[in-house]
Amino acid sequence: MARDLKPHGYDMVCTDGFMPMLAKDKSGYMTHYGSMPLKDLVAMAAERGLKVGVYDNPLWVHGPESTVIEGTDYTFGSLTYNGSDPVAYPDAKDGFNWVVATHPGAYEYIDGFFKHYHEMGIDYIRMDFMSWYEDGKDRYLGTSGRGYGRDVYARALNYIAQAAKKYGVFTSVVMPHLYDDALLEAQYGNMMRIVADTGTGGWWQCSAHDRGQSYATWPNCMNMFDGFTYWSHITGRDKVIPDGDFIRLNTFDTDAERETVVSLQLMAGGPVTIADQYHNIGNNLRFYTNDELLALNADRFVGKPLSDKLNDAANQIWYGQMSNGDWIVGLFNRDDNTTTVEVNFADLGIDGARNVRDLWKHTDEGQATSIKANIAPHGCKIVKLSK
Repeated sequence: MARDLKPHGYDMVCTDGFMPMLAKDKSGYMTHYGSMPLKDLVAMAAERGLKVGVYDNPLWVHGPESTVIEGTDYTFGSLTYNGSDPVAYPDAKDGFNWVVATHPGAYEYIDGFFKHYHEMGIDYIRMDFMSWYEDGKDRYLGTSGRGYGRDVYARALNYIAQAAKKYGVFTSVVMPHLYDDALLEAQYGNMMRIVADTGTGGWWQCSAHDRGQSYATWPNCMNMFDGFTYWSHITGRDKVIPDGDFIRLNTFDTDAERETVVSLQLMAGGPVTIADQYHNIGNNLRFYTNDELLALNADRFVGKPLSDKLNDAANQIWYGQMSNGDWIVGLFNRDDNTTTVEVNFADLGIDGARNVRDLWKHTDEGQATSIKANIAPHGCKIVKLSK
């Protein structure tokens, strides 16, 4: 990571589920991820100039129930379901020891969670299974917990946002239902998942799985392309970041697909989260280290599709403007055959002729007022337009 990716702007490593999350000191908050002391991971990363993110949730209780919440007389045990809390499914079993945000001491517990990680040197928290907390529903599993309700969920996210901001920790909401057009997640989260888990990856998860369909509950979309398209109307510079989940380039069949999956994240303003491992990444590092494309992330660029309708072919044309005034245009081909894609710059609100540079081929293509290209199956063409 430090040798091959940090020079290109990748500056963080992050844990993911599901190893034992152990609290081994008097704080009651997680100190060990499996056998790994988190402070050792932070130290190893710091030696290499890297930050650390952690998979945990400020609404999970890891420590002993008798642990006293700092600054209060309440205990960890007093935070969890007590039988009188109004819930959707009182007879259901929770998969986690959830903090009920309306209980006394909940804010102080959440504040202590972020203080704990800030002092440890953690910069990022991935908060999972939020749909189970909100209403106990799972589109695959059915009832998946008691479900603490919309108001409790809103209060929890509010507390999390306050504490995370106080301690300078970046947060990501994972497995959210995104009800009411993602009203709460967009208000309180730095980043939110907009697609099902990567799982086995490949073109199936990037574009093909349930293509053109959306759902009312988590996961709203089953592939990255649909997820980024569907939620593009609420994203933008300095707004909530859409998370398309991990990328596993080793699971794709063609280089065209590899270019597409990386380009899609960057065109949509999402993170490039590498989940290939050192023993299976092969020669695919080159797709992660295209500095001309990574400049979009450094600029906090967020593009939009020409249409946010899932069954409109126009959603395969993306565009947006860099902070220096340059425009980025992406032409994608989600189909299984070579397709000719054409767009006039004027249709994107770009006036006059522009100098065109292909960001994958690293070649200048002269001046133009439109682009027309034959795009390989599952491929793309990403260009920068400058005066």
